[in-house]
Amino acid sequence: MEIAVDNWIYTYYQGIKDGSIVVGRWVRLLYEQFIEDLESKETYYNQREADKAVNWIEDHCFHTEGPLAPGPLKLELWQKAFIAAIFGIYDTETKKRRAREILLLVSRKNGKSLLASSICRYVWTLAGGFGARVFCIAPKLDQADIIYNNVWMMTQLDPEWQKLRDEVQGTKDGRGNKTMDDSMLARHRQSDLCIPGTNSTVKKIAFTGGKRSDGYNPSCAVMDELAAWEPPEKSLKQYEVMKSAMGARETGDNPGMILSCTTSGYVNDGIFDELLKRSTRFLLGDSKEKRLMPFLYMIDDIEKWNDINELRKSNPNLGVSVTVDYLLEEIAIAEGSLSKKAEFITKYCNLKQNASTAWLSAESVAKCCGDPLRLEDFMHSYCVVGIDLSQTRDLTAAVALIERDGELYVFAHFWLPAEKMQEAQQRDGVPYDIYMQRGLISPSGESFVDYHDCYNWVCDLVEKYEILPLRIGYDRYSADYLVQDLKSTGNRTTGYICEDVYQGDNLYSTMQFLHGLIDDGHVHIGDNDLLKMHFLDSAVKMNNERGRGRLVKVNNTRHIDGMAAVLDGLAVKIKNAPEIGEQLKNKRG
Repeated sequence: MEIAVDNWIYTYYQGIKDGSIVVGRWVRLLYEQFIEDLESKETYYNQREADKAVNWIEDHCFHTEGPLAPGPLKLELWQKAFIAAIFGIYDTETKKRRAREILLLVSRKNGKSLLASSICRYVWTLAGGFGARVFCIAPKLDQADIIYNNVWMMTQLDPEWQKLRDEVQGTKDGRGNKTMDDSMLARHRQSDLCIPGTNSTVKKIAFTGGKRSDGYNPSCAVMDELAAWEPPEKSLKQYEVMKSAMGARETGDNPGMILSCTTSGYVNDGIFDELLKRSTRFLLGDSKEKRLMPFLYMIDDIEKWNDINELRKSNPNLGVSVTVDYLLEEIAIAEGSLSKKAEFITKYCNLKQNASTAWLSAESVAKCCGDPLRLEDFMHSYCVVGIDLSQTRDLTAAVALIERDGELYVFAHFWLPAEKMQEAQQRDGVPYDIYMQRGLISPSGESFVDYHDCYNWVCDLVEKYEILPLRIGYDRYSADYLVQDLKSTGNRTTGYICEDVYQGDNLYSTMQFLHGLIDDGHVHIGDNDLLKMHFLDSAVKMNNERGRGRLVKVNNTRHIDGMAAVLDGLAVKIKNAPEIGEQLKNKRG
């Protein structure tokens, strides 16, 4: 497909490709996806709408504070590409603008509020059509005021608005009554900003976390500093309220959008964490979402937090609204204080303390999959076993890791309580009945998994296939009885050697090692679709202060027991490599 040279998205992407523009992993993935979709014709570029948005904002939006105020806003390339993506990428099938949920994560002092205010004004004045409804949302009204007041100040600075105002005021009769139609003159009322002629409004609201979406019907809902929203449960509810309220506009030509602009923050388990996990999963190709556009300007390497070149990835406006000298001064302060360093990493690197992001790309996980694996083909081998036991209703998983010719083969089996199988299938949306027919999962016990089934599976490795576990790694939770049996039975003389594995950030190096193996195509799980699902549903929650991460679910409805079991097994394999490494290579001949 031939892409127009004045396509801002393509121009920005070309700079990323040739290295003249420095961005992080997530922004690169997003623009690669844009180009891929355009070239495959899944989407098309509406040049007219993209240029109209960029040109209108530059002509009618203004700096409202600082040394450049009250001058006109001149957009940088990254901002033009951002606006062009939102307003110019259209779905080929529906013929409508694709973007519905936009997340802009950008560092402090990079002009995010100014950009959001400009988009607000554009939707209110032009793009939203008749009856546009724009909402500036925050936990408190004074925070919502920032975008709201910017929109009104920009309006007052616009020469076209000033001209119309003067014309209206100049046509009053002798009694002071207006003789000219002023319905298209934007005005500031007590409750909102309004253009009566198009019935379009801008309102500021402080969220309550309620469940009702009545009366909103947003053309654009702007959520400023989303990462600081608390309490977290109310932030989640408010976001869902506005998202649900957009549905009424889907039948028209101007579908609604949610624009979330934020730097990283400190609030845990709120809407920002949820959006970040959704976004990274989307960018890794493990999501069916199409209407999400996450622009995640973050550094890639926390060890380079004080490197200006690395900081370009989280500061796209470096050299414009934020100077190199300013950042160097902030770095100098941060290097002398642990608390200031933590703040710098959060606000200028955009790495949230304890943030969760999707871990493995769909492309990498696909490399693990292939033809069915058979234990019969690995008879007379050594292995390590990893076991992740469930508390009550959750899955229990056991894996055997067998190395051969430098490749790692993973055999996994799962168990669910028999009485909970149907309930779990409906709750998780996973076809456990089909996986049971394929031999990937078995019913166990009634209301709770019977650990004897896991024990028997390990024993079958030895007795049926002559595959001997040299170590068994288990997560220490609820494993006492199983471990006692394994230690006392084993090879009938000395028992299996079992080691507990703490499922915390101490496993981060094991996760990194596994990630490398997977990326290089050295891990094989055959056609085990349930294990594949657990790989894709795995996320990593980083503790930036410790520089480590731990395994978590990509969201609370998912399962990662299979991945946890793999890490348990791999951890004891790595730990005991000096003693059993040569045996585990299973050299033939």
